[in-house]
Amino acid sequence: MKFTLSRRQLLVGFGGVASWLMAQPIAQAAKTAVKKVFVSTQAPKGYDPFKHKWLMCIDADRCIGCGACVEACKTENHVPSESMYFRTWIERYIIKKPAAGSGDARGEVLVDSPNGGRGGFPPSMVPRTDILKAFFVPKLCNLCEKSPCTQACPVGATFDSPDGAVLVDPNYCIGCGFCIQACPYGCRFLNPETHTADKCSLCYHRITRELKPACVEVCPGQARIFGDLKNPVENDPLQAFIRKNKVQALKPNLGTDPRVLYANIDKEVR
Repeated sequence: MKFTLSRRQLLVGFGGVASWLMAQPIAQAAKTAVKKVFVSTQAPKGYDPFKHKWLMCIDADRCIGCGACVEACKTENHVPSESMYFRTWIERYIIKKPAAGSGDARGEVLVDSPNGGRGGFPPSMVPRTDILKAFFVPKLCNLCEKSPCTQACPVGATFDSPDGAVLVDPNYCIGCGFCIQACPYGCRFLNPETHTADKCSLCYHRITRELKPACVEVCPGQARIFGDLKNPVENDPLQAFIRKNKVQALKPNLGTDPRVLYANIDKEVR
């Protein structure tokens, strides 16, 4: 099919490109200013982010899918009550037995997360006799060291803290949604109340005051292991967990280097 452009269309197109190019230095200057001067966090006065390095590990074998973490996160961080907004959520994976005579080792994989796992999960519609394996996987911001979201933010409102947290300054977020589109893990959303980007912050207001994230605090199975790599405690559960388990990041092929690591998950988890 042959396309033709009028002189007017060409001029409009060139004008749009020119406007974009002219805006880049301004946007970059704003981004630099925010990063160096204006960025604010919920950390207390005197907290030094350069003296900490936060990390979370998740043991899928210990998650019972109760949804207590989701509820705690909603309450602690004032996440909108609607079912589509979550800073953390739980997914249920059901791997069915392969069809007889197929030669396959595993069958169909079903993934669901009704209401983000909040309040637990209803019984599966798949008969027990057809299930090869079933497990729960908590999800949250992956705290990428090479975070696509920070690269996509035009004004620097999304930024990497030296302590490993990836944060959003709502005072400077313009709600453009670029970071939401850039996140390969689906961990961000546009808050309908603040009209700014929202995500897990590791309960930054808590961890900078020597408290655990709300999701870690309430987990009855201790499926979430949280700690500070720069300040290990005696018999540090985080260090012990990493030594005893084969931990891995989600979607390692993306090269984002997440600081949320998983143990005991199958290859179907993405």
